[in-house]
Amino acid sequence: METLQVTKNPDFTGEMIYVGIDAHSKQWTVTVMTEHLEHKTFVQPPEGVTLGKYLKKHFPGGTYKSVYEAGFCGFSVHYELVSEGIDNIVINPADVPTTNKERKGKRDGVDSRKLCRGLRQGVLRGIHIPEKCEQEEKESMRLRKKLTGEINRYKNRIKGKLHLHGIRIPEEHLVGSGSWSKGFMGWLDSVELDSEVGTFGFRILIEQLRNTVSVKKKLEKELVRLLSEEYGEELKIIRSVPGIGLTAGLVFLSELGDTSRFRTADSLCCFVGLVPNTYGSGEKEHSGRMTGRKNVHVQTVLVQCAWTAARADPSLAKSYEDWRKRMGANKAIIRVARKLLLRIRHILLNKEPYRIMAD
Repeated sequence: METLQVTKNPDFTGEMIYVGIDAHSKQWTVTVMTEHLEHKTFVQPPEGVTLGKYLKKHFPGGTYKSVYEAGFCGFSVHYELVSEGIDNIVINPADVPTTNKERKGKRDGVDSRKLCRGLRQGVLRGIHIPEKCEQEEKESMRLRKKLTGEINRYKNRIKGKLHLHGIRIPEEHLVGSGSWSKGFMGWLDSVELDSEVGTFGFRILIEQLRNTVSVKKKLEKELVRLLSEEYGEELKIIRSVPGIGLTAGLVFLSELGDTSRFRTADSLCCFVGLVPNTYGSGEKEHSGRMTGRKNVHVQTVLVQCAWTAARADPSLAKSYEDWRKRMGANKAIIRVARKLLLRIRHILLNKEPYRIMAD
């Protein structure tokens, strides 16, 4: 009589194990598949260590590949998974193939199976994963922009409070350097509202503004000190571009990272968001507005620098005037920004300063 032999210690050496993760702050929904079978969909604590132990226990010796969508957790989950020996990629949510049924019946289990299936089929392309130090530099530079936004909000609140109570700003503080100068801030300190509690609240707004301005200056000083040493020659090269100062140069270098990772000029333009949406059917093809997929931090600074560069570089000035006649100023400056970006890529790759090009 034949007996059924059960393998107690299976060996998955040489086999691929695919893992799709729908990551949330309190739990992960995980789907595990082999090359030909779906193993299981389950919920676990949001820890890479827990997933690593599960895979090593049930699929010892296997090669593990995982994927999750970019979101609130950034790349912290990726770093955890890699430390557990799992080959992970992070995917843009918009790039995940989805059926109409999956869109209408969206659930965590459905999402994790969809990710796992796409990973197994090889149709998912991961985004660039920066090193931890590189990511932290980006976050610090972006914090500066957030503080600038906070400062503008406090200024608007103070102005709104003045208008609300009918308090007119003296003429000498309305225009020029007098706006938000030491003299203007001193005048704000002297403003009294009708009640003591109202005046106290107004003083708090002024104090918040001063504190935020102080924190921003402290952050900028440290960023300049630390990053100027790190980027060194690259920062010197990119600052040779007309319109790019110290802060703008640090934004470019921290956001772009290693420029050589962009294999083509078009891939860099796609990353920044300087390509149009295209619609084609049959023999007809139409280019629409600029793509919504972009690095807004680089794009915003690049367009600002393009205005200055167009005034300083005759070649860019001529291109701007030609485009402006055909499509208007706003669209023309986007074209100039794209041209400037390609020149920035060239000088960084070839490690040579920017040269003003005569038309």
